[in-house]
Parts: sequence; structure tokens; C-alpha cells
Amino acid sequence: MRVVVQRVSQASVNIHQKEYSSIGKGLVVLVGIENSDTNEDVHWLSKKIAQLRIFNDENNVMNLSVSDISGNILVVSQFTLHALTKKGNRPSYIKSASPEIAVPLYNLFVKELHAELGKEIKTGVFGAMMEIKLVNDGPVTIIIDTKNKA
Repeated sequence: MRVVVQRVSQASVNIHQKEYSSIGKGLVVLVGIENSDTNEDVHWLSKKIAQLRIFNDENNVMNLSVSDISGNILVVSQFTLHALTKKGNRPSYIKSASPEIAVPLYNLFVKELHAELGKEIKTGVFGAMMEIKLVNDGPVTIIIDTKNKA
């Protein structure tokens, strides 16, 4: 699994020009799932994101997690995170998992983040054409890949 985590002051997902979900201060997590991903990847990643200390403390040092600040999380599926771009100019998405593999892992990821934070996790709609609006706070953007845990 590969994610792009963005610290935001606000974010929303629109589908068909209507707001589907939104958050205030917290994290937007764009998640790409590939064929080789497992429940173990989901567990490791959800724990990592919940404990990621990228919010400022009273000394203006990034030392607090989304949980520490009572922030929210917005999770959006994004298969293009596994684009292969080495050959030619048209990306290949062959590593991206099919919906049969990706949807259960995506749903488990949202469920495990909910368990880690103890609050509702906002989402987009898997496979839908979405418009994501966000205000990146910092900017702070972190990329995490479960294939590079060490």
C-alpha cells in the first residue's frame, strides 16, 4: 500500500458537484492498493498514520499526532499512486489492485483507522470520479509505502 498523507486545515470530497464528506483540521490520506498488499499492510499502515507526529506542539515543533489534536481523517482511494512511468508517456497501472482485491483492503483500512482514532473516518467513494478540495497546512506532505517499512 502506498499513501500520500497531507496535513490539512480543511478538506472535502465532491461527487457530481455535491459535497460528499468534509473535515476540518486533520489528515487527508490518498491510498493506493496494489496486488501484493495484505491485511498485515493495512494493520501496519493504519497504526503508523494514527501515530504519525506531524502536528505542532506548544513549542511549534511537529510532535503531535492527529489523535493528540482531536483531528479528523479523510481517506480517498487513488489507484494512480501505483502508476509506472518508466516507459513512454502513458502511465501503466498494472500494479494497482483490481476492485476485488482493493475494496476489501480499503474498507479494512478505514475500519482500522476508526479503531485507532476512536472516531468516524470520512471517505470518498471507491472508484468514483471525485473532486478533492484541501488546504494543505504547512505544507506538510508525507509519502508512506508498506513495501519500505525498514
